[in-house]
Amino acid sequence: MKLINTLAALAALFVLSTGVARADADADTVKLFKNAGDSAEYFSRSAGYAVFPTIGKGGIGIGGAYGKGSVYAHGKRTGAVSMKQLSFGLQMGGQAYSQIIFFEDQRALDEFTSGNFEFGAGASAVALTAAASASAGTGGGGVSASGGKKDATTGGGYYKGMAVFTIAKGGLMYEAAVAGQKFKYEPAKN
Repeated sequence: MKLINTLAALAALFVLSTGVARADADADTVKLFKNAGDSAEYFSRSAGYAVFPTIGKGGIGIGGAYGKGSVYAHGKRTGAVSMKQLSFGLQMGGQAYSQIIFFEDQRALDEFTSGNFEFGAGASAVALTAAASASAGTGGGGVSASGGKKDATTGGGYYKGMAVFTIAKGGLMYEAAVAGQKFKYEPAKN
């Protein structure tokens, strides 16, 4: 457990070093996803989404990632969410990326916002830019990326009521690892 916290702290430092700590980071990130391939369609056909403006990820053999974001339902912010990831396997480097998770229906949204949620090995992400890594998903599997945001490869779909998209922001990371993302949701205080 101490190793996980140390790796999460290192990933948090990586996130902070990217300089994306603005109050309007959610809105800027949502705008990027609305202009990137088919992910725009998910805004109108989902019950809500969780947006992470910046997730920092790094590792050498053992890796970690960390990011903070917000959950929105029907266009309104419902709470804050944090993500931690621990990975083992052949990996080296560091990167920053944005991530959005769409919830197909109220059941999926409720499951995600129940407190602590974890993606299993079957979940994966669709990379939306040519700079995206081979694996930003939780299963360590690869996803191909296209030439630009207007013609992005978005052949994914919902998996257990959730669809995940990523946009690479910077860095370089080789990864052939098994990883799982864990989320902690805190409802907004009224």
